Amino acid sequence: MSEYPWFEFDQVDFVTADTHFSHARISGLAERPFTRVDEMNTELIRRWNETVGPSDVVLHLGDVALGPIEESIALSAQLHGRRYLVPGNHDRVSPATQSKKAIERFAPLYEAAGWTILPEVIEGIRRGYRILASHYPYKGDSQESDRHTTHRPRWDDGIPLLHGHTHARDHGPNGHQFHVGVDAHGYAPIPFTVIDAWIRGLPDVEPWLDVAIREARQTIAELDGSETSNSDALFYMMGYNELRIAMEELLGALDSTYPDSPPNIT
Repeated sequence: MSEYPWFEFDQVDFVTADTHFSHARISGLAERPFTRVDEMNTELIRRWNETVGPSDVVLHLGDVALGPIEESIALSAQLHGRRYLVPGNHDRVSPATQSKKAIERFAPLYEAAGWTILPEVIEGIRRGYRILASHYPYKGDSQESDRHTTHRPRWDDGIPLLHGHTHARDHGPNGHQFHVGVDAHGYAPIPFTVIDAWIRGLPDVEPWLDVAIREARQTIAELDGSETSNSDALFYMMGYNELRIAMEELLGALDSTYPDSPPNIT
């Protein structure tokens, strides 16, 4: 069963994070090569639009803009592509830092600039592999201690995670997490094919379909090997629930891998 809201990663062409449009202090904090904020804004837009086409799909993992938000978010309307936003702590639509009332107030500004706002952590399948995306890494921060821990993916259980937030000058990867922020990628979005190659190269990550089949077989084997002579209805109900969950995972994987297959597989 999926733990986080589901997102169709196969549609995405580019991924990025931490543009920080109109943030007056970010060049000093993140050692960006810009002397003025207007210079940074212009260059970020130029590099984005040289990389992304008008019909491309971009996943932005948070911290789009700061400063006077009406002006800075309006700047992002110049960016090419169909744009999805997973909120970061500096976004005015972030559950980590904003009240529900504030989010309701600012969301229309983001939407008017062309952003589709997503949950803080999303999960899905990319080319057959299960992945997560969030502004936040499993572990790591731009400061000494990890902030917003209750808004991060809960733990690293081997699922590849795309993230921003750290402003690291390199993308890692660090275990199962890959930093996609602009500070590590020439201040522009990166092709998702870079992520695809990284995931395929992870030694301990399997395609989701293989995992689902193995877990379903393991569940069935455990049920077959259980002593049933003294079992009661509760045992059978628990076993049935475990089997049903495993089968749902398997069918979900099959549906993702073979989207044109019939809805009921028997």
